[in-house]
Amino acid sequence: MPVNILMPALSPTMEKGNLTKWLKKEGDKVKPGDVIAEIETDKATMEYEAIDEGTLAKIVVPEGTQDVPVRALIAVLAEEGEDVKAAAAGAGKGAPALKPAPPPPAKPASAATPPLPMGEGVSASSSAPMRSAPKMAEAAPARAAPQAPAAPVSPRGEGAGEGIRIAHPNRVFSSPLARRLAKEAGIELARVEGSGPHGRVIARDVEAAKSGRGIAAPAMAAAGTVTPSVQLPTDEKIRALFEPGSYDVVPHDNVRKVIARRLLEAKLTIPHFYLTLECNIGKLVAAREEINAAAPKDKDGKAAYKISVNDFVIKALALALQRVPDANVTWTEGALLRHKHSDIGVAVSIPGGLITPVVRQAEQKSLSVISNEMKDFAARARARKLAPHEYQGGTSAVSNLGMYGIKEFYAIINPPHATILSVGAGEERPIVRNGKIEAAHMMTVGLATDHRAVDGALGAVLLGAFKALVENPVMMVV
Repeated sequence: MPVNILMPALSPTMEKGNLTKWLKKEGDKVKPGDVIAEIETDKATMEYEAIDEGTLAKIVVPEGTQDVPVRALIAVLAEEGEDVKAAAAGAGKGAPALKPAPPPPAKPASAATPPLPMGEGVSASSSAPMRSAPKMAEAAPARAAPQAPAAPVSPRGEGAGEGIRIAHPNRVFSSPLARRLAKEAGIELARVEGSGPHGRVIARDVEAAKSGRGIAAPAMAAAGTVTPSVQLPTDEKIRALFEPGSYDVVPHDNVRKVIARRLLEAKLTIPHFYLTLECNIGKLVAAREEINAAAPKDKDGKAAYKISVNDFVIKALALALQRVPDANVTWTEGALLRHKHSDIGVAVSIPGGLITPVVRQAEQKSLSVISNEMKDFAARARARKLAPHEYQGGTSAVSNLGMYGIKEFYAIINPPHATILSVGAGEERPIVRNGKIEAAHMMTVGLATDHRAVDGALGAVLLGAFKALVENPVMMVV
């Protein structure tokens, strides 16, 4: 029986993907572990790995095709002993043909990246097993993602070899033992992150959930349930306001679409509350210079690390959340999730948008470890090589625009976080001390909180704890 290879959901926000390259051609032999294609998601470029042996009978979606819907048929694999021509001839029956996306328009001089045109969609009606699995282009430590993808795939684990079932979107796939254990423990299966094949919830996931691990926050309300109070103008109405030919049309790429959707959801569903403080970072700047000067060097004279002000900020926020645990929370409709560790997301600018890699358990890491981890994250983020577990989840976030000279701003909360810290430029400013005016190295920080989970008074306590740590950096190593 031919094996239908479908476009997988490689992240919770992925609805479509770009099939950038086929690494195997029709007629090639494929064995488990072979990388057969590269797929670009809204956040990263992933490798697609086969787990069955056979012959690539038919490539349904050519490389370079953009906006291929999740679960669309992209290729057919003929198993050992099967007639390859017959498998190729029957490929895609019952599914509409997918047309390659039109070539992108000429890139405007101001565009940072080539525009990505919208392609035509296709839905796969076949229910044959999908037996390939995604793999990151660069190896990353295994870790359960905070939010399970809509149609995850996994090559190993309980029930390996089962195909993806197209079912009701609210259905949770789970083993009988997992259902029994969840019922006995009073745990809602829909909130348990599955680690079995195709995201199936198995016994070990329920055991982990009993200790508070691997439980996802309830999904945000569907887009259709929260709408602006005014009708947004259509593209045609907006374009009618401008003279034809006086502008270039730059289609939204996947990153920009996801950012737009998530920020709109955040502003419509999260009641933001804002607080501001001035921090004297004179001691921090002096400590940074001393630490960097003492950094060990290799035989080529390269320092083992170079600490930035932002590294201190990440560490200070992580420790402040430990000192004020009531602010280290996530809001759900049923309860607050109070986190035991401080997993700090850090906004990183990438071409066409931004991404927020997460420094896990930042309260336990040294400044040098945080610094090197962030340099690695930033480099791989710009190359779109981050694994989903490296940018999903987190308990709070930092957005720093100080390097652009911005003195003060307020970032939008990134769900499921309840807080985000906005960091402005550090600069010398006049202050009054003991009745005298003198210069000091000051930095303005703003805190946005989800007022459902962290009200104004609690946010003020958290910001005060952060200020105490930043102004006395020696307390970060005690």
